[in-house]
Amino acid sequence: MSIVNNAVKAMEDLMTNEQVHHARADAEREVLAMRLAELRERRGIKQADFNAFSQTAVSKLERRKDMKVSTLIEYLDGIGMGLEIKAYTKDGKGSPLTETLLRV
Repeated sequence: MSIVNNAVKAMEDLMTNEQVHHARADAEREVLAMRLAELRERRGIKQADFNAFSQTAVSKLERRKDMKVSTLIEYLDGIGMGLEIKAYTKDGKGSPLTETLLRV
């Protein structure tokens, strides 16, 4: 894993802070898409098993790079799961703070 970390660090050193920020955000969106499909598969649910979405819609939704929270809630509800959104301090100033904003 250190080889990968070193490679990522080397690439980031060639980028501006803004480019690094955008690349990390893009990567997080890609990871979300993979996690949704994996989560559905672990629950033993096929794309065609959704009541609220067609199989094609589920496929597209799982590949989306961005989606509304309401769509995510509906998707998760379709696989029998809920959603929790938390806010947390990122700057390290003061005491760490985590606050649940939404739990459905």
